[in-house]
Amino acid sequence: MPEQSEKWPKGVPWTLMHAHNAGQVARIRCGLCNIKRFYKPKELREVIGNVSIDQLRTKVRCERCGRKDSIDAELFHPVGQELETMRFRRLVEIRWEKRVVWKDE
Repeated sequence: MPEQSEKWPKGVPWTLMHAHNAGQVARIRCGLCNIKRFYKPKELREVIGNVSIDQLRTKVRCERCGRKDSIDAELFHPVGQELETMRFRRLVEIRWEKRVVWKDE
């Protein structure tokens, strides 16, 4: 479970919006490709929704190998030197494609 307040009620999931308000960062890592990417929880929330970190693991796919089963995700508070060396993936835009499918009869 992410670093939470000791007064956090049991049974209530720690969502991406809670993580954003607490100043946490999301680290998503592929176990096969061994690639780590850092995201702002608020931007992940725009794409995936306000889900817990456990639900996030099932919704994210590796861009390099395309696998879902080897994804590891965690929320953490970056400190000092670690924060300076991190490169965040930032959300630029969301595009929705409209595709037309025809069928001959």
